[in-house]
Amino acid sequence: MARAPTPPAGPKRPIEGRPPHLVRNAGGKGRGARSNRSGRYEAESRFDVDDGWGEARGDGDGPAAERTTHIVERPRTILTFNKSPYVGFDRSINPYRGCEHGCVYCFARPTHAFMGLSPGLDFETKIFVKPDAGALLRREFSAPGYRPRPVALGTNTDPYQPAERRYRIMRDVLTACAEFGHPLTILTKSAGVLRDLDLLSPLAQRGLVRATLSITTCDPALARALEPRASAPAKRFDAVRALADAGVETGVMTAPMIPALNDHELEALLTRAAEAGASHAGYTMIRLPLEVSPLFQEWLAAHAPDRAGRVMRHIREHNGGRDYDARRSRGREVASPYVKLLAARFRAAAARLGLDREPAPLRLNAFRAPNRATPQLSLFDESSRS
Repeated sequence: MARAPTPPAGPKRPIEGRPPHLVRNAGGKGRGARSNRSGRYEAESRFDVDDGWGEARGDGDGPAAERTTHIVERPRTILTFNKSPYVGFDRSINPYRGCEHGCVYCFARPTHAFMGLSPGLDFETKIFVKPDAGALLRREFSAPGYRPRPVALGTNTDPYQPAERRYRIMRDVLTACAEFGHPLTILTKSAGVLRDLDLLSPLAQRGLVRATLSITTCDPALARALEPRASAPAKRFDAVRALADAGVETGVMTAPMIPALNDHELEALLTRAAEAGASHAGYTMIRLPLEVSPLFQEWLAAHAPDRAGRVMRHIREHNGGRDYDARRSRGREVASPYVKLLAARFRAAAARLGLDREPAPLRLNAFRAPNRATPQLSLFDESSRS
């Protein structure tokens, strides 16, 4: 009996909420960037070329061979002030330059070029540490005329990246804030924040701290590829729950939203955040300034080649045809239809889950500067006197 001919397959319909197909083993183990091109300020431009011997970076072995090194930095000040209309804080602290979490999309990568290093693998393997941060902060808080405003931590690189386990700079910073009654906010992708729960809970009782966990995806495989050394998504949700249970007002930032990669997870992320006890939520669109764009496109070509074109098309539509435009990416003036739809989805889900309320303002009137009246130092070292 003859079989009826199989009809030709039509175009596949997209499946709602389908996770992206990732190419396994597409990069070096534990690293986000696949190359280490020279920074934009270097006199010579260097990049890797596969000569056929299988030893070029990005072939699956190169990045894994890159070991992390720590470089001690001794800045004169630790507080950074800004007047940007795009951020909700006027001062911040970055205990580290570079970040071992290795998030391939990180907008802070170009800052490593100022150090004569690559925003690629150098950014996640050459970490500058500032062990004097706590002492500098006490000095700056004690300065005549200083007026407190919430200081933001985690705005550029993660304060709880792996180096923090060794240097414990955040504990000293938190202790300084407790001593002076100074308000602060924390943004992190690390469950390592729970190490300092003994300091955060009393600060929260005084109305001096607010924490936010940045969670990009619920999918551990996608998280491992996008942000290879950050805490797994489940651990971050557990951290939200532990912080909230300890009385620390805690929110979730679903960031960044990447078209055709993790945007289908927006509602699921917010639902899990509410279930974990988050009090508020936010989101950001992916931003690809300067060297971040080619690094991210290398990642797409390796890990998600089937959707790379679609991802970049949406990003460019939002940025007026370019990979990055600050006014469009960071401002609210112009938005593509895709971004308008994403914003509407976020508002609806946040309202339904009770995550649309503004966080409580942090206290400013608890600030005291016990060392402000420090007597003038003697011209002579007291220990040298007989």
